[in-house]
Amino acid sequence: MASIEVKIPPMGESIASGILAKWHVADGAIVKKDQPLFELETDKITSEGTAESAGKISLKVAAGDEVKIGQVVASIDPAATADSSSNSKPQTPNPEPAAAAAASPAVRRLAAETGLDPASVAGTGKAGRVTKGDMLAAAAAPAPKPAAPAAAPAAPAPAPRAPLAPGTRQTRKKMSPLRAKIAQRLVSAQHEAAMLTTFNEVDMSAVMALRAKYQDDFVKKHGLKLGFMSFFAKAVVHALREVPAVNAQLDGDSIVENHYYDIGMAVSTEKGLMVPVVRSCDTLGMAEIEKSIADVAKRAREGKITLADLEGGVFTITNGGIFGSMLSTPIINPPQSAILGLHAINERPVAVNGQVVIRPMMYLALSYDHRLIDGKEAVTFLVKVKQAIEDPARLLIGA
Repeated sequence: MASIEVKIPPMGESIASGILAKWHVADGAIVKKDQPLFELETDKITSEGTAESAGKISLKVAAGDEVKIGQVVASIDPAATADSSSNSKPQTPNPEPAAAAAASPAVRRLAAETGLDPASVAGTGKAGRVTKGDMLAAAAAPAPKPAAPAAAPAAPAPAPRAPLAPGTRQTRKKMSPLRAKIAQRLVSAQHEAAMLTTFNEVDMSAVMALRAKYQDDFVKKHGLKLGFMSFFAKAVVHALREVPAVNAQLDGDSIVENHYYDIGMAVSTEKGLMVPVVRSCDTLGMAEIEKSIADVAKRAREGKITLADLEGGVFTITNGGIFGSMLSTPIINPPQSAILGLHAINERPVAVNGQVVIRPMMYLALSYDHRLIDGKEAVTFLVKVKQAIEDPARLLIGA
């Protein structure tokens, strides 16, 4: 039976190569059908390659090598199975260490119980081996009296710390394609857009009260918790409808107006920041948004996100508050024209109706492309988000 080639699968028209970051199997291993074989990093996503057949695998490229789409990176011999492999190689038990083999089980048990080292006991058995009786006699013997303590010598001066060996002060590794692409996009976003950030603060009392009131019922009905992101997703849709200039983008010398509400949700992963998109947030209920966010975030962190999951968003929400950030200026996710940054919720004194009260407050930051969005529109957008969060009833009546 002919060997089966393992090739780098197509990732999308815009992806031509990637880095084979990790092999999940060793060269010559027996693999099962659909078993994960390798992890591929591209400038957009990280994905896994799986075995099309069971058999013995032969690796053709090393981890860390750059590979092209369609390139053969391994081959699988279906004729070699787990059974044939085990029959061809007789199993031999690992030999016991010499020290362990020299003592009987009874001696080893007594050594563990008494703390006596068999090597320190005179053996009377054959070839001088220590017997159980030798161990019992040694354990019953009176302990020698400790010698009178000598005068404590002066504490020696601490030895100077040895310098680090060459090469241990730093480590160097190649930037992954995903991290390189993130860096490129962030720099280009700052160079190509007239980026500006405006701020506001929002009182989270109303949303927190709603969550506390309905959380148990929500969990029982939908099997997941009601979070803050679904409220902000709905508030953003509401604000985009009120200020449509924010839901637009530049394409050369043309302004493209979007009439749909696919919202990107920034997710931090070990590989870097990803922005999977939750589609049609205007038509989804709170539970559907929460489920969609949980699903794309889970797949992003597991490296199972697809290129289609990352494309087509009109606006992005990023939540630095989960890491404790008090304030930031988020960078636009091109070709979008704006991004909303959420931050940590902290109790602060604020003035309400002439009285100083303590409220859970959050800073909001809207970064936007000033080439397309004027200051008035940016501030109005942020005010609309603030109003919707502080009075969630607005989301129901569209006020």
